[in-house]
Amino acid sequence: MKIIAIEEHFHTKSYVKYLHTRTEAPRREFVEENGQKFLKDWWAPNKFRLMELNRPDNYIADIGQKRLQEMDAAGIDMQILSLSFPGVELFNDADGATMARVVNDELAEAVQTYPDRFAGFAALPAQDPTAAALELERAVSTLGLKGAMINGHINGAYLDEPRFWPIFEKAEALNVPIYIHPKMPSADMLKPYLAYPGLASAIWGFAADAGLHAVRLILSGVFDKYPGLKIILGHLGEAIPFWLARMDNRLEEEKASDPVSAKAYEHLKKTPSQYFKDHFYVSTSGMLWAPVMQYVCSVLGADKVMFAADFPYESGPEAVALMKSMPLSEAEKALICHQNAESLFNL
Repeated sequence: MKIIAIEEHFHTKSYVKYLHTRTEAPRREFVEENGQKFLKDWWAPNKFRLMELNRPDNYIADIGQKRLQEMDAAGIDMQILSLSFPGVELFNDADGATMARVVNDELAEAVQTYPDRFAGFAALPAQDPTAAALELERAVSTLGLKGAMINGHINGAYLDEPRFWPIFEKAEALNVPIYIHPKMPSADMLKPYLAYPGLASAIWGFAADAGLHAVRLILSGVFDKYPGLKIILGHLGEAIPFWLARMDNRLEEEKASDPVSAKAYEHLKKTPSQYFKDHFYVSTSGMLWAPVMQYVCSVLGADKVMFAADFPYESGPEAVALMKSMPLSEAEKALICHQNAESLFNL
């Protein structure tokens, strides 16, 4: 069965070199500790082992033959590529716009070189919504990219704020999705997470923040203003599918019991669950667990789920093997593994 993986990350050499030239966060810094060399991260109090550009196992910095070999070994036919952390959203407006163009041009070149193996999400300088909308137009209409990925909150601000809506207006007009990728909780929320290593990231913080981001969008009314807007969430929906019935119930209770809430939500034309079912797709990145997969498919339908390996942070071969072992019908697996992506991204 054909397999298209939709949350697969990369860096380019020019992007990494730019991070090294920065004197303030986000940046990369090499440090030595106890005789070992580490890469000090740019967005959190963590250290990661050094991944130099010329290391043979550094697939994130390769969007050519090494990556293709890894894909072949895993049984993945195509990757939808996206710029990995920290993206371009944390730079100042001018640098964000410049690096988005540089990265998108380099991504488009890789896609043009291997059109049957790669497609791509644009990087957007969302901190400047007007520039982001223009770059999305260029990336899709000129470069042939298939949408955009935005890395979580924008310095603590979320995309439900109306100042960001030109991005959604453009995405709807172009008929392309926006993938909201997780990020550590904002500075206002981060401190309680730092008591335990990893809690602010993949253990819990990523899902908590991305889920919050999505629910804020639902409550904002953005989907009524842009009824064709499509959003993608990773990790089988960042736990939101498990909360849909409760969100519907509690929202109605709020509106019935509190005049302030009734006024705040009077613009909503649908229940939260219906907005989610109508406007969101989810990927399997890092969440290939049979009971959860079956549940999400039963709630959303297999036509709203797409395969992702989360390369290179998760094992491609393991993700493919788990997907093949899922207790789903062959028709459902075909939708998840390639048909939904082919339809959504016009592949």
